[in-house]
Parts: sequence; C-alpha cells; structure tokens
Amino acid sequence: MTARPISETVASLMPRAKAELAELVAFRSVADPAQFPKSECDAAADWVADALRAEDFQDVALLDTPDGTRSVYGFLPGPAGAPTVLLYAHYDVQPPLDESAWLSPPFELTERDGRWFGRGAADCKGGFIMHLLALRALKADGGVPVSVKVIAEGSEEQGTGGLEQYAEAHPELLAADTIVIGDTGNFRVGLPTVTATLRGMTMLRVQLDTLEGNLHSGQFGGAAPDALAAMIQLLASLRAEDGTTTVDGLMTDTEWDGLQYPEDEFRKDAKVLDGVELIGTGTVADRIWARPAVTVIGIDCPPVVGATPSLQASARAQISLRVPPGQDAGEATKLLTAHLRSHAPWGARVSVEQVGQGQPFRADTTSPAYTSMAEAMRVAYPGEEMQSSGMGGSIPLCNTLAALYPEAEILLIGLSEPEAQIHAVNESVSPQELERLSVAEALFLQNYAESKKV
Repeated sequence: MTARPISETVASLMPRAKAELAELVAFRSVADPAQFPKSECDAAADWVADALRAEDFQDVALLDTPDGTRSVYGFLPGPAGAPTVLLYAHYDVQPPLDESAWLSPPFELTERDGRWFGRGAADCKGGFIMHLLALRALKADGGVPVSVKVIAEGSEEQGTGGLEQYAEAHPELLAADTIVIGDTGNFRVGLPTVTATLRGMTMLRVQLDTLEGNLHSGQFGGAAPDALAAMIQLLASLRAEDGTTTVDGLMTDTEWDGLQYPEDEFRKDAKVLDGVELIGTGTVADRIWARPAVTVIGIDCPPVVGATPSLQASARAQISLRVPPGQDAGEATKLLTAHLRSHAPWGARVSVEQVGQGQPFRADTTSPAYTSMAEAMRVAYPGEEMQSSGMGGSIPLCNTLAALYPEAEILLIGLSEPEAQIHAVNESVSPQELERLSVAEALFLQNYAESKKV
C-alpha cells in the first residue's frame, strides 16, 4: 500500500481540519474555575465526544474524574485479532495570560505568516485534530487496520491528576498494545521527532508570615521583618549566581547523551534578548532535558500601580520544579519543601502546600513500535530520519500508563515544536506539521498492524 493515497487524503482534509480546530479553539477550556467557567470545559468535552461519535466510535463516554473535570473516551473496533492502539490528547489549555499581548484574539483561530494562531492550537487541541485526520485518511484508504481507543483529557495543564486516578481505578479502560501520546513536538519544524524522555514536576505554594498586619515603612522599616523581602531572599536561595537550580540535596549534574540543542538555536527559539546570558552550566540539552529546573511562576504581592509605603505582613509564591528522569518527584517534593523551610530568613513562619506532582518518564525507543514510527516518518518527511529528543515538560499520565500496562509501547509525538510558543502569548501551530504528522500517524498505524501479523 503506497503512501500517496494517505498523503493526498490528508491534504484534501486540511480545510475541514482548520474549521474544526477553529471550533475547538473557541472554547475557553481552562480547567480552573477561579479564572474561567467550568461550562467552557464541559462544552469542549461535548464537542470532542460528538466528533468521536461522528467517526463511528463506540462506547463514547464523558468520564467524571476525581479532580472535578471530564475526560472523553471512545473505542473504534478494528479487524479481528488486530492490536489495540490508544491515542491521547487533551482539550484543556493554559490561560491566555495577557490577552492584550496577543496579535489576534487567543480563542479565535487566526491564520498569519503561514501559521494558525490560538490558545491550544498546538497544545493540545491540534493533537486531537491530528488523530482525527489520521483515522479519516485510513478510512478513505480501505479502513483502520487496528482497534483504536481515544482518550482526551480535561485537566492535563492543571496537573491535578484526575485522569491518572480514574485510570488506576478502571485499569481495563485504557489497556492497549501501544500508546501514542500526541502532546509533544518535533525538535523543529520539518524534523520528525519522537520524545524519549519527559521531566516530571512538582508544584508548591509557599507562604511567609512575619507580622500581624502591614506597617508603615517609614515608621517601622529597618527593624520590622518584611514578609515580601523575606520571600525575595528565600526564592533567591533556589538558584546559584549562574542560575543553576540549588535545592538542597537535589542532583544537578546529570548529562544528556542524545540529540543536542545548539546554543544559538536555543537562544533564537527562546527569544533571549541580545546581551542576556543563558543560565546554568553544561550543554543546553543537559539543562532542559536531564537536570532539574526551578521556576517561580507566581507571587502574591502589591502591584506597582496603587502601591503604598508599607511593610508586608505576608507573602505567597507558587513554585514549579521540573524533575528529570532518574529522580523521583516525591523525593524532590520533600527536598524542595525542606529547603523552603530551612532557608526562610528571620524566623519567618513558613507554610507549604503541594498543588501538583508528576513523575518523569523515559520511553523504550528500541521497541517495535518505534521501528514502525521511524518508517512512517521517513515517508511523511521525505529525506529526513526520525530523531529522538527529550522534553522539559511533564505528562504525568505517561507514568500511570506505563505502570498499568508494562507491556505496552509508548510513543510521544505532537505539534509543539519551538515556533509554536506553547504556554506563551501568540501560541500557534504549523499547518504543514499538522498535515505531515497526521500522515505519519496514519502510516504508523498501518505499519504497526502489519508488524503484528508476522
């Protein structure tokens, strides 16, 4: 069976894919009721469920997960004796951040400079559309040669673990011979890439209290302990002068031995300003794929506009710690918590709350499914060979699935290449990548089905 019918079919389906992605992006499906109404997530889940039903999926269900969100499940039976493949994506998205900084409305898919802009266009509503395109192309080319399960998560970005807990309570639901996680991305546009490792994460909120109430900075400043100043000093203890993460007891010198990330390319991708240095030591790949990284992602403090000359009685911050493969996220959480408690200055009272955690992940890239994917990517990307890279982000579900189904092969692909700017303003997806990866996924399913017949 040649690749041309698949590629031609996917190309013909791209206008429909764009229209559907626009519909899905329009839902403000941030799984945080403090910022966006839950009805937006529910509507997005309904849209995904309807899309699966339209593709003849059976047993389509909206799963109420323990964190209060919904994941969407569906099953498409294949030929007798065919293997089962689980396809994963998530429909929840990050908040848009500063909407005024977007060049087009964040929840309105907009074409510009050859890309489609919108929150979730790449991460990961585009991943769900990718799965649909691959399945539709196979149907047009004679049928889907495997049984397919689809699971679209509703709270991946929040890291609250709802789908992981649901899967553990219903271990038969997502059982499969191989699993395709459509939530990572190529190393760069046009270079087909599977993600071999993921850093895990832990998320903590720390609060410092020093006074019974705010005080006049002129009357009491210089002797009264300011909680905000204490917080600044505490957060500074999490990094060395060169920016290396310095959590007491946490290993920070692991090296990456795979695909490297040239520093000049990284500076361009990260949009680092001229004259500003990168932080940390070792290669860029060491720093973003093999070592821990702490980030202060939020601080509660008075804004500059309207600020008064006051000493702050309390201060709060939210801290993310990325945990590389080879280290345990639970142990990293304990080390970070102990560090925060021991480094708070002036005897400030410390309270720490854990708000999220996920283990790191390492795939077995020598498995037969990877051979099938390499062959598919070679055809979908003429002249290119499949590469393996790491990813600094986290997908906690991977470890849950690996533990539940130790014999299953897990592959990670997706649309979040560097130009996509996921989690930032002006997130976008390359329609060319969507098209080529959809072709690759369709060909992979064909190759994988054939490999299981031997």
